Amino acid sequence: MQCLTCGEIAKACGSTQIFGDENMKIFGITTDSRKAGEGMLFVPIAGERFDGHDFIESAFAGGASAVITHKPIDTPPGKTVIEVSNTLKAFGDIAKFYIDKYRIPIVSVTGSVGKTTTKDMIAGVLETAYNTLKTEGNFNNEIGVPITALRIEKEHEAAVIEMGMSAFGEIERLADIVRPDIGVITNIGMSHIENLGSQEGIFKAKMEITTFFTDKNVLIVNGDDKFLSTVSGKNYKVISYGIKNTECSVRAKDVENLGLDGVRFTACTADGEYPIEVGVAGEHNVYNALAAICVGRELGIPMEKIRKGISGFRLTKMRMDVETVNGITLINDCYNASPDSTNAALKVLSGVEAGQRIAVLGDMLEMGSYADKAHYGIGLSVAQNGIDMLITAGESSKRTAEGAKSAGMENVFWFPTAEEAAVYAASVVKPGDAVLIKASRGMHFEIAAEKIKEAQHD
Repeated sequence: MQCLTCGEIAKACGSTQIFGDENMKIFGITTDSRKAGEGMLFVPIAGERFDGHDFIESAFAGGASAVITHKPIDTPPGKTVIEVSNTLKAFGDIAKFYIDKYRIPIVSVTGSVGKTTTKDMIAGVLETAYNTLKTEGNFNNEIGVPITALRIEKEHEAAVIEMGMSAFGEIERLADIVRPDIGVITNIGMSHIENLGSQEGIFKAKMEITTFFTDKNVLIVNGDDKFLSTVSGKNYKVISYGIKNTECSVRAKDVENLGLDGVRFTACTADGEYPIEVGVAGEHNVYNALAAICVGRELGIPMEKIRKGISGFRLTKMRMDVETVNGITLINDCYNASPDSTNAALKVLSGVEAGQRIAVLGDMLEMGSYADKAHYGIGLSVAQNGIDMLITAGESSKRTAEGAKSAGMENVFWFPTAEEAAVYAASVVKPGDAVLIKASRGMHFEIAAEKIKEAQHD
């Protein structure tokens, strides 16, 4: 982070209550009191299970130079306190001020499925021409986005910032902080439908990314998505990408699935056709690559560099993470799960040459009233993809097992917990098999990969 004074921070928050030295220099901002050292500002966030204000004293004891607070506190000697009405909003306001002060081209990515992979692939393309900052991990909410924004340094020339949401208004608040030059929406799926009511609601929430767009902004969308294909810019430019929709600005043809080695295709653009190779498994990654191509071209990157950025791309850990252990092919994709991403992962597993193709699946969370139908549908998909064995765990995954059995599948096993499913999977997997592990992050299904590896080393 580049230096801000406490006076600048107070101004960014709209605070007139500053106690201490307004000229004090701040070189880092944190929401974790344990990391609040000298020259740093501590931002206490009030959550459902804890209140960061309870750690203000320990933050000062650890060396923090200043804090913001929405609760009255005494100001220790040599420290600075800035009072605000709400620390979470103030954190976003500080990040917004900081971005405006050190402005660089910003690309923001949202969508129901694939936003993290798309973000990483876009960053890979931009890094061929610009010193690029990107969101790390899943820091894509009202705390994570400001954290990312405040990591902008003098050497950065572009940034790719992921935006997540679970309710209306969240993307709009993040867009207000970041004010992206380019917005990317990957698709409209079922994630968070419990809070948003319908895919139409999800579409409306994702489109909040354009709230502050002007004629200088660009929106890049998946033109094969039935909702996003209807988008037309009111006062901003719209670029579409796809495989099926021939009206898309950038389109893929001659898609060739290389199994676990990746996928290749021809990108059709207004100025020519270009061969593209993606070194990660799954035809769904064609869409992620197309989005990256659109962003790269919009920022003036030559196609040769774009191709290099895509071919050199590697996935975030636990996202279609392929590993061979004692002749067993492990596909660890338990970073998160939705119907669309699970179906895409099953398609990858179905294309693997193996003694047995085994799917170890857990609950897809936040599906609300759609949970039964969605999980049953996944069970049908398991059978239709020719998977040899299904091992499931979690309350909703009972329906996954039922769906698979209704389609005639015999080797179907359900367990109450991820631990029990993992132990069983480890006992039946043998060299030559391929195993897909997939569930929402809250199910902690990485334990299945750990148990299988342990069994092979015993």
